[in-house]
Amino acid sequence: MFLGSFEPNLMDKGRIALPKKIREELGGSRLILTIGFETCIFGFTEKMWEEVTKPELSRPLFSDKEGRDLRRKMYAEAINIELDSQGRCIIPKSMMDFAGISSELVVIGAGDHFEIWNKKLWEEYRSSMRDR
Repeated sequence: MFLGSFEPNLMDKGRIALPKKIREELGGSRLILTIGFETCIFGFTEKMWEEVTKPELSRPLFSDKEGRDLRRKMYAEAINIELDSQGRCIIPKSMMDFAGISSELVVIGAGDHFEIWNKKLWEEYRSSMRDR
């Protein structure tokens, strides 16, 4: 289970070293990144990605426009990532732009996945949750 909050350094060209606890939970060097529903990036193990997307694939393709739209969002934006031997990867520029990440970022555990946020946007989002 992905837990905790971390503030890794953002290196050149969108490269980050995923925190050790996140890498341990991944259990390997492969993962799936995709854009989130909020202004963030989702990270999944390959197995969990298959599990969370399976219900969407069971929706009728021809008669369910909402299902088709959701599939397009989920799969068109997703990418397989291979970590290097030091647990680093490059986040695609399009994802960095979507999430508004240019310098400081936060990696948070979210149970079945982790999320990568612009630090300021995460703090604002977290504050808004407290206000509810």
